[in-house]
Amino acid sequence: MTTLTTSPATASGTPKPDHNKTRPRTPSEWILMILAVLGALLVVFPMLLLLLNAFKSPADYANSSPLDFPEALDFTGIQTFWETQNFPRALWNSIFISGMVAILAVILSVLNSFAIGIGRVKGRTWIVLVFLMANLIPQEMLFDPLFRLYDDLGLLSNPWSVIITFTVIQSAFGTYLLASLLGTFPKEILEAAAVDGASRWRILRSVIVPIVRPTLSVLMVFFFIWTWNEFLLPLAFLNSSDSLTVPLLLEQLNGERQTDTTTLIAGTLISIIPTIIFFLIFQRTLTRGITAGAVK
Repeated sequence: MTTLTTSPATASGTPKPDHNKTRPRTPSEWILMILAVLGALLVVFPMLLLLLNAFKSPADYANSSPLDFPEALDFTGIQTFWETQNFPRALWNSIFISGMVAILAVILSVLNSFAIGIGRVKGRTWIVLVFLMANLIPQEMLFDPLFRLYDDLGLLSNPWSVIITFTVIQSAFGTYLLASLLGTFPKEILEAAAVDGASRWRILRSVIVPIVRPTLSVLMVFFFIWTWNEFLLPLAFLNSSDSLTVPLLLEQLNGERQTDTTTLIAGTLISIIPTIIFFLIFQRTLTRGITAGAVK
């Protein structure tokens, strides 16, 4: 007896489409892919320059192009930077300041936005607008009054002067973002929690915070990175060598009359390693926070 083998068919008798076949890319998709590759190359190019020049000797750097490979691996710049600069102290200062700002700014943003976005506050729209405008104030305008204030309080060359300043600055943006988000929070959830006897503090801690946690994670990562890269205000407030952050430490390598370029490049390479590690650790958190819905 012979067995007939037939191809899968639908009820109407027509063959099923093969979903395993890849669809050819459209011209617009190719253009987007090319633009993405070019953007990635632009991002990688400064890192490539650092890697090529951080391991050159001063003579090799002076006699070659920045795009040339080093004639031999030379660790003089890295050794000089590590021995002459108190990098571990500056690294700790940057981690401490950025971490405290990220945590305190997120907490302050949550409390402010809960009161504005969910609480019965008159003129909520105008209050949110004021927080948005606070982010538009140039830092140069804060330079002199904050310097005088911290000088009177004895907080100059103290990390808390930078922590207080950037906690307020970053929380202004966080309050604007979260207040807009909580303004659309489903009232049914809040009413159900209130019927169960939950207080406002319990609603905030057990209902709202778990739901908006992805957004809070993104804010915390951004606050950390933004504070890490700050230069102008820390330059005004942190004057002693023990209070310098990593950007301020690199600025000291730029001499008024002469700059050791290889040491500066090596120091820059060492200084960005902690931020790369931080990004790799929190990459999944950042991706989940961006893609996840704020309200489930």
